[in-house]
Amino acid sequence: MTEDRTKLHWPKLATAIRAAREARRLTQLALAELAGISEGSVQNLEDISRRPGRIPPSLAKVEPHLGWAEGSGLAILRGGEPTPAPVVHDASASLHGGPDRLRGKLPLRIVDELESDDPLLDSQVIQLPGTQGARMTVVVHGTPDATPEQIQEALLAWRKAERNLRRLSDDDGDEPQAANGA
Repeated sequence: MTEDRTKLHWPKLATAIRAAREARRLTQLALAELAGISEGSVQNLEDISRRPGRIPPSLAKVEPHLGWAEGSGLAILRGGEPTPAPVVHDASASLHGGPDRLRGKLPLRIVDELESDDPLLDSQVIQLPGTQGARMTVVVHGTPDATPEQIQEALLAWRKAERNLRRLSDDDGDEPQAANGA
């Protein structure tokens, strides 16, 4: 995307990122780990004096961890405001056919977990290495009474576990790839 650099509001974006991060009680390092980027990338995004020549790819990676919808960073750069990320209330209801369809395909303990009222923190579909399209689906729930700090702690733990899952390799040394492009 080509933008006129002089018309973009870099200081406004840097201030908004820092405020959103601090509101979620995240350190720069914690945000970096959640987003899968370096701490330096977060520092650069929060540097009010910096005016990069292009939109950094790290911007899109931090948006969901700041509670922003996709494209919010660009909206701020253009003088607007961030859009709050949509809240997912019931993961099973959005699946084709809902929980009744799942009951015939999944073990009851899995359906019960998907139908729980516990907040959905994240999900991922990961291609299994050395297979012809087999994949693993992971759904990460928190506890209903979790504090923001506990939720962030759970998300950091999931990020570390996710990295370990991605490091799995088959006999040929192929790396697994996320099915959803993440």
